[in-house]
Amino acid sequence: MRTVIHAINGSAPAARTKSVVVLTRQSRRPAGAAELLRLGHVFTEIVARYLLRILPVVHSELGYWRARVADIPDPILRGHAWASLLKQGNIEGAALFATLAPPAQRPATVRALVAYQSAYNYLDTLSEQPSGDPVNNADQLDQALLVALGRGGFGSPHVDYYQHNPQRSDGGYLRELVDSCRNALAGLPSFAAVAPRARAAAGRIVDFQALNLSNPHRGHDPLQSWAVEATPPGSAVAWWETAASAGSSLAVHALIAAAADPRLHPEDALRIEGVYWPWIGALHSLLDSLVDHREDAELGQRSLLGYYPTPANAAIGLSSLAMRAQGALECLPNRHEHQVIMTAMCSYYLSAPECYTARAQTIAHALTGILGTPLSVALVMFRARRLAATMTLGSYT
Repeated sequence: MRTVIHAINGSAPAARTKSVVVLTRQSRRPAGAAELLRLGHVFTEIVARYLLRILPVVHSELGYWRARVADIPDPILRGHAWASLLKQGNIEGAALFATLAPPAQRPATVRALVAYQSAYNYLDTLSEQPSGDPVNNADQLDQALLVALGRGGFGSPHVDYYQHNPQRSDGGYLRELVDSCRNALAGLPSFAAVAPRARAAAGRIVDFQALNLSNPHRGHDPLQSWAVEATPPGSAVAWWETAASAGSSLAVHALIAAAADPRLHPEDALRIEGVYWPWIGALHSLLDSLVDHREDAELGQRSLLGYYPTPANAAIGLSSLAMRAQGALECLPNRHEHQVIMTAMCSYYLSAPECYTARAQTIAHALTGILGTPLSVALVMFRARRLAATMTLGSYT
């Protein structure tokens, strides 16, 4: 939180000018037939594993948490908790990482992922609500994301997460989410190896949430100062891309899944973090901003995606992030699995109804130029699933 206070006080270094990496025809090597065949095989395996083994557990977990939300005494908190669970698509997306876990560890991995993303959704909503002290309120609420990862030990007492929040009576809901996550993590064989990197990623989420302020509270100036300082040296990442990556939960999800592997070493955790921070994390949050573009404009909120000067610049920026992510993936032994997950994430956002715009289609075309046929196939699948969900009056947001 020290960097947050510096950013608010204006003592962080001045923002550096970042240039967008321009993609050329030579900057991407087309995937060969063998590579596409391997990706197709991994894609099929992950889809089958997810639909048959993971998704039923996710729905069972969500059923429990929906019933639990009904017991929240405060109607405002109950409404926010219910709305956060309606974001079922990103909770299911978090659970996709459980496909990386060995079979014996998958149930615990799913429980941890569902609880963590559900807590993230809930806290993200709460931190956006009016408060007399928005920075400290967001920071205190989001301490739950660190405790959920075993900070202070798996049996450490909870802090008062609602200390600065106008509403407090949640009937123990947030604490139960935290306990569900850390109890599941305690049983994963390699959590100790990933814990430092997972908590570092969660710490960036906490800082982002505290600094992602509305215009009446100095807007994005403190966030920009913080992001300039946090940008990895030599990465040529724009400050808003760093900020976007800090707000993403994907690095935590990938590390939780890695903790299920009994053979994992701390060096592996560092490599995984290096793929998601900043590359895939930034791509994730900026695509989320793309979906929310119209809503942000209607509410008068500044979108991180809006810092690109033009839609063409945005397409170049996101394509650059995807290209750099692919390069970073080369260091992972299960790089194909992570690439499939990254492609699925892109497809989830680009298939949303809000992305049937010229701006979004420009970005989708550019990303297809980097990710190729797998993205095109995944887009068809996600659009079909969204259509099926709409026809059955389901929700997939």
